[in-house]
Order: sequence, then C-alpha cells, then structure tokens
Amino acid sequence: MTQAFDPHGTYVHLQDGGAADPVELTPEFWPELMAGQRHYPGRMLMAFRMTGGMAHWEQHPQGEEILYLQSGIVDLVLDDDGNETTVRLTAGRAVIVPRGIWHRFEVHEPGELIAITAGEGTETRPV
Repeated sequence: MTQAFDPHGTYVHLQDGGAADPVELTPEFWPELMAGQRHYPGRMLMAFRMTGGMAHWEQHPQGEEILYLQSGIVDLVLDDDGNETTVRLTAGRAVIVPRGIWHRFEVHEPGELIAITAGEGTETRPV
C-alpha cells in the first residue's frame, strides 16, 4: 500500500532497474553507509532542512550528486584539488556536483534542499 512519508526522516533508495524503496533515517545511517556497512547501489533521494553551514567537506566517488534548493539561499562551495569555486543557489535552482569533488554549504537564508546522491563510499573531511 502506498503511504505518505516525511522525506526528512525517510530517504528513498532509487535502485538500478527502477525500484524505489523507503529507508528509515536512523542515527546509524550515515556512519554505517560511510563505513561500507550499508549498501544502496543506485541513488538515494533525501531532503534536508538547511539551517546552518556544514562543519565538514564531503565527496561522492560513486557518481554525480543532484541538488535542488526548494527554498532559502545557500552557497555550494566546491574544492577541486585546492581550487575553490562557489555556486549560489536560490529557491528553485539546481546544480550537479561532479563525481569525487569535495563540497560543502554556507547557508545565507535557511531553506529546504532535495538531494539525489550516489551515497555509497561517501567520504568526509574537516573544513
């Protein structure tokens, strides 16, 4: 049976082949995913409330990441081998983050973000 859900607490695994399976967000989700203890081949659809900047950089080696800002104003900061570039996102704008490029956000106006991410192998590092 189809049911409505909150995409902030339930992500969707978009499997290769077309299936879409809900995945409950737990405190263990991201640490287990980054440690290789969870496997979601394909992509994950996620929603985030953007209230503050990121305290870390991240990169996704398995594929490009699609980011769509529903509301607010954020700067997406990209680090390509020490060369930083900033992309301003405003409500209704989207960007594709290239595979393996380190990135983080600076929030200028809180808002809502939708991400479609190849999350397996995600790495983080301090700002």
